[in-house]
Amino acid sequence: MAILVTGGTGYIGSHTCVELLEKGFDVVVIDNLINSEASTIDKIQTITGKKIKFIKGDLLDRRFLDKVFSKHKFDAVIHFAGLKAVGESIEKPLLYYHNNIVGTINLLESMKAFNVKKLVFSSSATVYGKGKPPLTEDLPMSTTNPYGATKRMIEEILRDVCAADKDFTAVILRYFNPVGAHKSGLIFENPKGIPNNIAPYIVKVARGELECLGVFGSDYKTLDGTGVRDYIHVVDLAQGHITALEKVKTQGAHIYNLGTGSGVSVLQLHAAFEKAFNKKIPYKIMPRRAGDIDVCYADCTKAKKELGWVAKLGIDDMCESCAKVKH
Repeated sequence: MAILVTGGTGYIGSHTCVELLEKGFDVVVIDNLINSEASTIDKIQTITGKKIKFIKGDLLDRRFLDKVFSKHKFDAVIHFAGLKAVGESIEKPLLYYHNNIVGTINLLESMKAFNVKKLVFSSSATVYGKGKPPLTEDLPMSTTNPYGATKRMIEEILRDVCAADKDFTAVILRYFNPVGAHKSGLIFENPKGIPNNIAPYIVKVARGELECLGVFGSDYKTLDGTGVRDYIHVVDLAQGHITALEKVKTQGAHIYNLGTGSGVSVLQLHAAFEKAFNKKIPYKIMPRRAGDIDVCYADCTKAKKELGWVAKLGIDDMCESCAKVKH
């Protein structure tokens, strides 16, 4: 099978490309490299010993997309590409709505024009808003920030596309919080500039590249006052995409949570990183951020029952893999 991966040089995209290649899929990656590096392609090829085709371009350019689809025949698309920083989305909502939604519509239009009928979409637990955990796929959607709103809107678009086209299949994967790196140490979460996500920020503090971790809020209704999240190893998450490609055969929109099903607080995560790096990692308590919630963790029963997928790696595995990264 030939798979188009949008955003394939990014954190989750690159790990998924490794899993795809190791499973024997042919892979073409498109990415605009706004928040990633083209050198990631070389690292994917080094890990797998297999070739992967990379094409630089933007989903906002429909003519570019049509060129890609005209040159390559795809069996399915895995769609990662999109802006994803919650804080930035609150500051720049129009940027997020334009980039994420228009880019996805362009992709769907090109898929329709070239008769590609299967999409695996990178959604997010943010679509649950302030829902009470454990979060199940049938809960009503609500969002607390524009980033989450773009994911919710795209999910609705995909359901409408599936309703209109009885041959179209959309697998919507609602990620919880990916952490970790490939066992090779070659690919990992390495955003440009100051990281928005907690794990790469802690890693940079541990390595002396940043001075101190800011812990946003200590008065949440949790065991230690800090926010609780469901952290999932990025390799488990990547393997979830392969499972979705292989197992989902029926038409329509299929929604699955990908998480571990248990919550870890910010301070517990920090302690696990200190253990993995075998050193103290400085932190300070900061004011809460707009849009953050107390507790968020998944119910992954549906993914286990219908896909046979379960997360295998724990928080210590995630942190230890980050400590082994080759910079």
